[in-house]
Amino acid sequence: MTIVLRAARLFDGAAGSLTPDPVVIVDGGRITAAGTGVPVPAGAAVVDLGDATILPGLVDTHVHLALDASTDPVGALAGRDAAAALAAMTAAARHATRGGVTTVRDLGDRGYLALALRDAVAGDPTLPTIVAAGPPITTPGGHCHFLGGAIGGNSGGGAAGVRAAVRERAERGADIVKIMASGGNLTPGTLPERSQFGVAELRAAVDEAHRLGLPVTAHAHGTQAIADALAAGVDGLEHVSFMTADSVDPVPDAVLAAIVARRVALGITIGVRPVPGFTPPPAVLSRLPLLHAGNRRMYEAGAVITAGTDAGIAPIKPPDVVRWAVAQLAGIGMTPVDALRAVTSVAAGVCGLGDRKGRVAPGFDADLLAVAGDPLRDPAALHDIRAVYVRGVPVSH
Repeated sequence: MTIVLRAARLFDGAAGSLTPDPVVIVDGGRITAAGTGVPVPAGAAVVDLGDATILPGLVDTHVHLALDASTDPVGALAGRDAAAALAAMTAAARHATRGGVTTVRDLGDRGYLALALRDAVAGDPTLPTIVAAGPPITTPGGHCHFLGGAIGGNSGGGAAGVRAAVRERAERGADIVKIMASGGNLTPGTLPERSQFGVAELRAAVDEAHRLGLPVTAHAHGTQAIADALAAGVDGLEHVSFMTADSVDPVPDAVLAAIVARRVALGITIGVRPVPGFTPPPAVLSRLPLLHAGNRRMYEAGAVITAGTDAGIAPIKPPDVVRWAVAQLAGIGMTPVDALRAVTSVAAGVCGLGDRKGRVAPGFDADLLAVAGDPLRDPAALHDIRAVYVRGVPVSH
């Protein structure tokens, strides 16, 4: 059945202004026409959304569906077998779609469960499109080792072990390779500022992944880890915080120049849902002004930036937290249009889906979010959801 959506405004994911009085025509899960004055086909079902803005479904480039956004997500996952974990991940994915997030990139699961969930999407219109990495490649005892992606031991370490790990992910059908270039805050015994792999190992990951047709993104906090990952040729960097043991380094000129020149995609860790009595860890909170300053410098230099929220790691990071990231991107100097692009068309491109996601345009998937008011004037409008469509199917919210 052909569906026609009417509203007061349209943000198409790319333009610098809103389209007034739009008509969006959906047929077979795809958008066939969108704009002002588009004729309505005879017999179509017309949905008038009133004083609302239609925009593309939101895209989060960094989530962890296996982590349940509780106060102890790692412990909760440890207590679940594969079936229970997959059920919890499915619930998290549905939470995302109800909140207008229609595409997610899962950058770390256990047992390749995100790939299984990804493959179930076609038969379940309540689930978002999922781009999946599987367990991130890490060191023994390294960041997120509990997800099962540590190399070494019987499987071998070093560059050869990294290559073998990449091949395993390709054989399993992963969409992207995630490697932990540094430690992280979620794993006791690791430190964000310390590197976990050297340039040779990171380059082995990139070379093998690219040979197999897969992109690579690196979790990288410390300045050395960021520089090494860039030297290795990664396609993306997650967090990019330039953390030191007690502060944050200024973004080095040479590193920034390489990021911008190579169009390396930066998934900055932004997006927090306010939860009474819950704040980020002190180590993060004390660094926030410097982290925002670094992100601002990278944005102003022209870097490709998306909101890689890390959804799932804490109560302030629910599955649909990217809605809150839009307002918070203003804190690094983003214009309202750029902030919306960062969670729609730009994010879709970073996920490798720029030809069918993140835009309201003919030929694109009918992943649509309608909100009351004008999100360019007030990003809080994103929380007043009037309708969500996933591949042309309305989703209860």
